[in-house]
Amino acid sequence: MTSRQRALPLLLLLTTLCGQGSLLCPAGCHCAWDSGTVSCTNAGLQEIPASIPRDTVTLHLDGNQISTVRDGAFKNLPRLRELDLSRNRIESLSPGAFRHLSPELKLLDLSDNQLQLASKEDLGPTRAKTRLHHNPWHCSCALQELIETVNLDPETVSGIVCESSAQGPQHSGQPLVKLLDEGVNFCSLQRKTTDVAMLVTMLGWFSMVIAYVVYYVRQNQAEARRHLEYLKSLPSPLKEASVEADTLSTGL
Repeated sequence: MTSRQRALPLLLLLTTLCGQGSLLCPAGCHCAWDSGTVSCTNAGLQEIPASIPRDTVTLHLDGNQISTVRDGAFKNLPRLRELDLSRNRIESLSPGAFRHLSPELKLLDLSDNQLQLASKEDLGPTRAKTRLHHNPWHCSCALQELIETVNLDPETVSGIVCESSAQGPQHSGQPLVKLLDEGVNFCSLQRKTTDVAMLVTMLGWFSMVIAYVVYYVRQNQAEARRHLEYLKSLPSPLKEASVEADTLSTGL
């Protein structure tokens, strides 16, 4: 057997091991390579695994103890179509948490978590069907803009309930979509507040300008008075000529 023939099985073994290394399944999860499904349901995870296979199509992370979604957690999953993060303890979303989601994503499930605040920037440009129900939402302009922007699962919209509200306790326990249908606008109050703040700022600047102008005029007036008094204190040529004439006439 030649050296080349002896090296061939070794090369095949290395290729196989490298291929398996690129498909390593995260600890505590089950991976079905033929369907691209990674199931980490009820795996006791406290954070999103960093070693999710690149070819993952369906990712189940539901039923764990994940409390936050870090920036770029899913940026290396170009084939991802379903992402289930339901039944966790997620309280916050990093600004870039879903920025790099695959455009192929069809379902994003964030239901049954501890989310209170979220904005349209948090979910990025995804057009996936999104589930946000059963979270202790604080209803505000940011949440209103979010649900008006994302592609919500129609069957779960009524489950987005205000646990608290930017407009007072009277909205507590009511579905957000119901309040919006009744004409409640959480963004109008924010815009009014912004307008008032801008008006106060403008008035402040205007007052400063007026005060400066008044100070400048008064300073100039004082300078003008001092200059006039100085001129008055100078000897007058006509006065001196009159004195000299009187002296001459007296001498004569």
